[in-house]
Amino acid sequence: QVQLVESGGGSVQAGGSLRLSCAASGRTFSNYAMGWFRQAPGKEREFVAAINWSGGSTSYTDSGKGRFTISRDNAKNMVYLQMNSLKPEDTAVYYCAASTRIRVQAAQGAYDYWGQGTQVTVSS
Repeated sequence: QVQLVESGGGSVQAGGSLRLSCAASGRTFSNYAMGWFRQAPGKEREFVAAINWSGGSTSYTDSGKGRFTISRDNAKNMVYLQMNSLKPEDTAVYYCAASTRIRVQAAQGAYDYWGQGTQVTVSS
């Protein structure tokens, strides 16, 4: 089992920045690829970013490229999502997820463990 706890959400004006953090506990963190997903009100949960086990490979949704950066610190069992130039359409609950497949994964079905989510609200 892997337990994931997100933090760092909040309210920010358009153009601002937030850094989301995800603390992992349980099994060896470096065995997992990690991802961030989000779900806006009335919409399905969607992929945001993912990182492989070592941090050497990343993937982003098109809307996040150039604005979002995913990173991880295996020594601290942490994964981060730095979000810059935020837009109102980025408003959502953001979820951290862990996949046993170690390589970058964009599909939700590839993830085995999920956090409870953290709310991000961007006002115009």
